Amino acid sequence: MMRLKNIAQLGIKELYSLKADPVLLLLIIYIFSVAVYTVATGVNFEVKNASVAVVDDDNSPLSRQITASLLAPEFQPAVKIDASRMNEVLDQGEFVFVLVFPPNFERDLLQGKKPEVQLNVDASAMTQAGNGAVYIQQIILAEAIHALSPTLNFTDKLPVNISVRKLFNPNSSSAWFNSVMQVINSVTMLGIILTGAALIREREHGTIEHLLVMPVTPAEIMLAKIWANGLVILIATLLSLWLVVNKLLEVPIHGSVGLFALASAIYLFSVTSLGIMLGTLTRSMAQFGLLIIPVVVIMYLLSGGTTPQESMPDALRWIMQLSPSTHFVSLAQDILYRGAGIESVWPLLLILLAIGAVFFSVALARFRKAIVSMG
Repeated sequence: MMRLKNIAQLGIKELYSLKADPVLLLLIIYIFSVAVYTVATGVNFEVKNASVAVVDDDNSPLSRQITASLLAPEFQPAVKIDASRMNEVLDQGEFVFVLVFPPNFERDLLQGKKPEVQLNVDASAMTQAGNGAVYIQQIILAEAIHALSPTLNFTDKLPVNISVRKLFNPNSSSAWFNSVMQVINSVTMLGIILTGAALIREREHGTIEHLLVMPVTPAEIMLAKIWANGLVILIATLLSLWLVVNKLLEVPIHGSVGLFALASAIYLFSVTSLGIMLGTLTRSMAQFGLLIIPVVVIMYLLSGGTTPQESMPDALRWIMQLSPSTHFVSLAQDILYRGAGIESVWPLLLILLAIGAVFFSVALARFRKAIVSMG
């Protein structure tokens, strides 16, 4: 009971220290509100307002109909240009797509020939280039089939009818995906920053020496920092999920928020322990900031939240199984997107807990060594 009392009182001290640091408080508020909203609404993976130029050497009713079918919101109104300017506008980045209709395009089509329509794509805009090219191909095929058989639909000419059902995100909205992933990435970043900064702040302010003369153990000091900073991040996460993601961005939450809170708490145990471990490797806040940059970037890019794990090299994918962020991203997606219950996600919870125990043990050993050297 005395140890629990020490952990509780030290944790309350951490909360007062955080309250006295307006920069960190503003950082927490910004990351879980403004940053979530701006990333969700500003980073789009779908095609929107793509610029299109048309070189129409046919100038037939069919070529004009195809041009007119490039409609908003996917495309901006198509702009007709001369063939001599095609390379110039692509080199200068004026247009993402340049569509070229050859002479006698409609006549050759109606005569049963296979005229070639050239689509030039600025693939430096990778996402728009890939998805937009598919949309334009579908538009050209649909209009060409309609010109050959006006009474038939585009799908009537296909040998197989495909019925597409989009689950969990029927409108393919980037905001639905980006908002939740940004919340998860914020948990990772702040979990590392707050605990590591708390340890370094103790050292820089000289209060770590006060703790050394108190009847407390290194484990109690660490646990106090973990529960106090983890509690602040957990509350901010749930408020962000409710107010920003669900209410402001109108993203539906399919699963149990309570189960997500449990997963977040276990994950925070891992990343806050990692933050303390990184804090013991540095002597100043500047060094700590430089150290966490590659760690956070790797956990962000390779956790599976940005690109699927299956698309990574096998060796890298296996290495990232040692990162708690990989399992937390899977947990969050299963719970919040697919409505998974505890019976489905308990293995991932156990893996997170095991990784957290390893991080805590290593951090505790490092912390004890650092305290001994100070003493």
